Parts: sequence; structure tokens; C-alpha cells
Amino acid sequence: MKDHYVSLSKKGYWGDQENGTYINPVLPGDYSDPDVIRVGDDYYCISSTLHCSPGMAVLHSNDLVNWNMSGHVVDDLTQIGSEYQYDRMNRYGRGIWAGAIRFHQNKFWVYFFTPDEGLFMSTAADPGGPWEPLHHVWEIAGWDDCCPFWDDDGQGYLVATNFADNYKIHLFKLSDDGKSLLHDSAVVVHQYKGSEASKLYKINGYYYLFHSEIHREDGQDVRVVMMLRSKQLYGPYEEKELIHTHGMEIDREPNQGGLVQTRCSEWYFISHQGTGGHYEGRTLHLLPVSWVDGWPIIGEDTDGDGIGEMVWGGRKPVNGYPAAVLTMNDDFESAVLKPQWEWNHQPKAGKWSLTERSGYLRLYACLPFEKNDFFKVCNTISQRAFRTDHNTVTAKIDLNAMVDDQEAGLCHFAQTYCTIGIHQQQGNRVLKHNNSGAIVCGPPIFSSLIWLRSVWTLHGESQFEYSLDGEHFISFGEVYQLGWGNYRGDRIGLYSYNHEREEGYVDVDSFYYESGGRNV
Repeated sequence: MKDHYVSLSKKGYWGDQENGTYINPVLPGDYSDPDVIRVGDDYYCISSTLHCSPGMAVLHSNDLVNWNMSGHVVDDLTQIGSEYQYDRMNRYGRGIWAGAIRFHQNKFWVYFFTPDEGLFMSTAADPGGPWEPLHHVWEIAGWDDCCPFWDDDGQGYLVATNFADNYKIHLFKLSDDGKSLLHDSAVVVHQYKGSEASKLYKINGYYYLFHSEIHREDGQDVRVVMMLRSKQLYGPYEEKELIHTHGMEIDREPNQGGLVQTRCSEWYFISHQGTGGHYEGRTLHLLPVSWVDGWPIIGEDTDGDGIGEMVWGGRKPVNGYPAAVLTMNDDFESAVLKPQWEWNHQPKAGKWSLTERSGYLRLYACLPFEKNDFFKVCNTISQRAFRTDHNTVTAKIDLNAMVDDQEAGLCHFAQTYCTIGIHQQQGNRVLKHNNSGAIVCGPPIFSSLIWLRSVWTLHGESQFEYSLDGEHFISFGEVYQLGWGNYRGDRIGLYSYNHEREEGYVDVDSFYYESGGRNV
């Protein structure tokens, strides 16, 4: 059965199989650095967003397999710092890293570090928002991967890694309101090569410090999931490995994540595949957890050594809920941007609208603050690109308000980029394909409406297409290999800018995203 699930996953199958089973990944896109909790019958997961805004994604599920985006914790990245602003865009691969979510005193709490600006937190009565304005707990660089914990006596703590100081894991006391660290209380509770991804739990009288660290296994350095255990919060701790890692291309290092218990007292581990370099990014996985002699085993202990192995599918934790897909389509009928969308850094206010023309996303053309650099084009809006057996995104765009020197269209980007768009010069519009600076101009476009499409395969080979009637599509440009960069998988989105001045706009009528491969 294990080989069966592995085979299906490699073919692009994923998630709920609608027969009481699931296949990993449960989400085949870049939902990195997850943490998870259960409140009643509801499960909530957060995922890091780095330089994308709004920041720190929040997802909801009733069964740990079918997830939907419900919102974000940080609505404006400039609350963190000015380098996230549209006229700087200087935090690629930085920004909001791994955090933790907890439910305490009838509200939700999220803490996270950015590697440059320090520790932040926020609270909300509803995880879908609104969240309180971001609170800057500690201004410092070189820290990551924190988690709050409130003990039975109500005292709060925070565990975090100082990666700039040999990855020492520190334990702090929190102030009563959770908005300050009591720095005099700091204690180093663990240190090893690469030790981070910390989560702190209290289960059946034991304190458990979950973390990952780098070990040498099978001739290569791999990130391994570990657990510390003690009857006393400050130790001494015992340590145990929880799941084997057999190489970056075999199980791709499940590591960062969180433990969660169902109503039926079963335990699971929500994790990402930590190995980067894949166009879909670090995808979301669900692994069963068993307990032996007070230690959790993640996955399945197939050889009896007390350490788990990667699991590629199995029985759903909770039945009775239908299969659901993250809502990626948008007809822009809402006056509020749907949660699947994120901007590349913080967008320029007043340069986009969902209300100026009802049923359309209006994208004004901004002037890039560095010419000929797509990664300095502000107000680019995008979603995660999924890895399934077939993927098609189609955007319908109204070009009526375009002006000279303006360019707008559909884009992929990670470390490199590729666009298909319309470029207007001297009153004439032409189709344009730009693969990281390699430009091919196509036929003139006389229509005021155009449909732009990207079709990509299981292996991330994307072909752009265009249509003037929405029915007959013509391929344009060379095949582009979707990629990975700045700790992110590929993004698929929309852009509009002017090479010379801030003039012109396009109205996006619809954005339809079709993906396949859920089940056999």
C-alpha cells in the first residue's frame, strides 16, 4: 500500500481521494513552515509568506485534509519595516518566516520572527480576521522559529532560535499580556547544528520541545525531526529522533510543522517538505503520529527501531466532510480581495481597485523604480502555482485604458520570471513574451479584450497562450520551466507598469485557475 501511495503522489495525485483516504501532499502548493491547532471541531493552520503581502497565511479545515484559505495575520508589511515598501522591495526571501499559532484566553495568538527586524505578534477573536495591529515585541536580527506556550499556572513562555549564534534555542518568559519578553529569564535549552523549527507542548505531564536539526545521514546533510522530553520545563531533557530522512529526493525532508490531536484522541503531524528547489515550493503534508513509551513516532515505524518513516497517504483522520479545493478562481465581484491573492511586497496604495469598476480588478500602471528589472515592478499580484497533472490559468483583460509605454499581462516568477503581455508604443499594441530579459514580440493586437493563458505540466513546463475571443487559443513564446527562488515556489499572477510614467491601467475581468490530479 505504501508503494501505491508513493506512485500516485509522483503522478501528481494529492489530497482527499473521496473514498475515505488521502494522498500526500494534502496541498500541492507552497504552504511553507506550517503550524496547526484544533479548537473544537475546527483546525487552523498558518503558513509563512516571506516578502508577500498580506502576510502570514491562515487556513481552515474540518478534517486536516481539505483546507481553505481564510485570511492573513498581517495586512500591511510596512508595519514590519520600510524595506517591504513598493519603492524598495528589498526583502526577497526574508520577511515573515515560520511562526506559531495558539488559542489562549478565548482568542488566537500568532508569533513570528523576521530575520532582520525581530519578533512580532498579534491576536484575533476570529482567525479569519481582523487581527490586531502588529505588535513589535523585540527589535533584533538573527532569530527565527518561535512558539508561545502557556503553562497550567498561566505563565507564558516563548521558545526561539538564535541562528546567528550557532542555532541556540532559548526559552523566555512572557509578560502577562504576552507582548513582552522577560529577557532576564532567558535560558538556552538546546543547541545543535541547524537546530530550529521549535514547538513547545505539555502532554500527559511531560514538556516536549519539538525541533529539527541537521544530521549526516546516508552520506549527506539532512534536516531531521527531533524531540526533547522532560518532567521539568527547564530540563534536564532526554532526546529522540522522530522520523528518518532518507535523502532530499526521496522524502524531501518533512520537518517544520506541528502536532495536533483530533477529538477522537488520534495524533497527526502537519508539515511541509522542507527541501527547496522544486517549482511547487514546500508542499503541505499530513502524517499520522503514534505514541510509544511516551514518545511520538511520526509516520510509520516499518523496521521496529522506534523511529518513523515518511507516509504518502492513508486513512482520513475525520470523515463526513466533502472534498474541497482551495478557491483560486476570481471574477472580482467582491469589493474585498480574496485571501488566495498576495502582492509582491507591499503594493502602492491607490494604484489598484475592486470598486472603481464593479466586477473588475483595476491595475494602474506604476513606474518601476529600477528600469528593466521585473522584480522592482510594484503591484504585481499573484497566487501559488500548484503541482498537479494539468494546470491552466486564464485571465481575461480589458485593454481600453492602456497608454503608450504601458505593459500589462500574465506572469510567472520565482528566481527568474516569464511574462506574456501587451506592450503599447506610439498608439500600437503588440503581444510580448519576456523570459527573464529574452524578449519576443508577436502580432499587433487590435482588440480591446484579450485572454492570456498559462498551461503547465506536472513537471512545471509552462506554455503561454493568447486568444481574442476566449475560445480559440494560440501558443506564443518558448516553453518556460517554472522554478524556485527566494525560498518560494513559482507564483502565477498579473502585472501592469509603464516604462516612462505613471499612466494607464487595465481592468481584469476574471482569473480562472483549473488544476487536476486530485484523485484516480
